[in-house]
Amino acid sequence: MRPMMPKHTHIILFDGICNLCNSSVLFIIKRDPKALFSFVTLQNKTAQDLLDKHQLNHWDMDSLVYIKEGRPYHQSTAALHICKQLKGLWPLLYGFILIPKGLRDPIYRWIARNRYIWFGKKEECMLPDEQMKSRFINGLD
Repeated sequence: MRPMMPKHTHIILFDGICNLCNSSVLFIIKRDPKALFSFVTLQNKTAQDLLDKHQLNHWDMDSLVYIKEGRPYHQSTAALHICKQLKGLWPLLYGFILIPKGLRDPIYRWIARNRYIWFGKKEECMLPDEQMKSRFINGLD
C-alpha cells in the first residue's frame, strides 16, 4: 500500500449503497465549504486497505469510520468528530462526546442495523457528479 498524500487528512469511510449514508455524505459536503473531508465507500478496496492499516474490522459495514490526521474514529464518536468540523450550529453536537461511548454507541448501532429498512439501499454505490468527484478517493494517491 502506498502512503497517502497529505491532502487526505480527514477521510470518511461510509456504506456506499446505504441511502442514509449517501444522504449524510451530501449533508456533510454542503456544510464543509473548505472541502476538509474526503470520502471513500466501504465497498472500495481503498477503504479495505485503510481498515487494515488501522486494524479495524472489515465485516463491520454498519459503522461510519472517520480517519482524522491518521487517527481512526468509528460509530458515534466518528459522527460527533465530523459534526465538530461542520459550519453552522452542528459543532454544538460535539458536546455529546461527554456521554460515555457505552451509552452512545448502542443507539448508533440500533440506527445502523435498521438503516436499510428505514431508508432503503441502492444496488450500486453512488457515483459523484463532476462537481463532487474531487472529494471522493478512488485509490490511494
